[in-house]
Parts: sequence; structure tokens; C-alpha cells
Amino acid sequence: MMTDLIFFLTYSDVTVYNAIDIFEETKNTAVKYFGFKDVGLPKEKLKDLHSRMKREGKTTFLEVVTATKEDNIRSTKMAVELGVDYMIGGTAVRQTLPLLKGTNIKYFPYIGKIVGHPCLLRGTIPEIAKDAKTVEKTGAEGIDLLAYRYNGDIEKMIQSVQKATKIPLIVAGSIDSVERVKKMLDLKVWAFTIGSAFFDRKFVPTGNLTDQINAVLHLLQH
Repeated sequence: MMTDLIFFLTYSDVTVYNAIDIFEETKNTAVKYFGFKDVGLPKEKLKDLHSRMKREGKTTFLEVVTATKEDNIRSTKMAVELGVDYMIGGTAVRQTLPLLKGTNIKYFPYIGKIVGHPCLLRGTIPEIAKDAKTVEKTGAEGIDLLAYRYNGDIEKMIQSVQKATKIPLIVAGSIDSVERVKKMLDLKVWAFTIGSAFFDRKFVPTGNLTDQINAVLHLLQH
């Protein structure tokens, strides 16, 4: 199974103000998956950004990082209005699924206890694995796991979630080194997100955004 990169046009869990310019700068890379958060840009700009992504044949991801059920519902309605391919994150699973019924949007909610912003993952490994099973039973197509925002044994936690479920796993947040990218490959996760680390030039200190992206894509191909 191939592990894929999702380039999030975000910094510290907020869509960057110049996301449209960033997309135009990086759209000709080999990245297939592009994403943004439900905070940081007004709806009209998100509509413009999303339409540009679709015109270029990209697969789109909206990640919900707002905490309340009301905000989750509002963000779900925005995902439906935009027509994204995937909605990931968020915790109001039972309130969200009915709103997505009849759409082609695939839903990958968070699991575990989500606190703060940028979001952190808390809870014991058995609790997180049990939550993964519960989410799978609700009919969600996958899981969005804040693995590197966890304050315990990260590799064990990822493996426990993988053993508990059969649905695809996205690892989101704080993948900011070659070692962590390689770990995603070793663990055979379905996909992982990178946002802030590209803007901070974590992979090619003297390079531009395209250089950062190509460095990670090179790791995925070898």
C-alpha cells in the first residue's frame, strides 16, 4: 500500500492568509492531495481556493479543528457547500454523519480526547483504540489521528489503532522531520499531513516550498 502526502495550506492549525498564492506556487508539484482548515479564511476565499484545486485535478481535504458541536456542524455544512472530497477531523461524529448523507464526501473524524488549539491528543492507548472501533462502527470511512500531538508511546498508539480497525488512517499534525516521514512509511499509514513544517523549511533549510514538497515526495518513492 502506498503512503500519500496531503499538503495542508495551514500554519499552527489555521489556513494561511495567502493560501491561494501558495496553491498557485505549488500546484505543479506531484502532490495529489491538498487541504485546508475550517478556520483562517472567509468562506468566499475558501470557495475560490477549492475551485482552483479542483480545476487542477487535485483531491481536496477540509480538516475541522474547531471544538464545539455547533462549530463542527457549521463546518460540515461548509464542507458540503464547497464539495470537498474528504472532511477530516472534528469530534461530533453522530451529528456530522447525517449531514454528509447523500454526498460523496468521505469522513475521517478525530479519535481520542482532543484538547486545545493547535489540537492535542490525550487519553490512554486502550481508550483511543476503543474510540477507533466506535468510529468505525458509525460508518465513518476513516480516522484522522493526531499521533504526534500525543503525550505517550506514539508508535504503540498508532499500531493499536491499526489493529483495532480496518478503515484507512490519516496521521495529522507535527510531522516535521525525515525520521517521522519514514515512520509513516514503516507503519504503512494511508496518508499523513504536512503544513507548518513546510513553511518552516524543516526538510530543505535553504529551499522554497516546492523544494520541501519534493524532498518528502522523494522519500515516499524510495
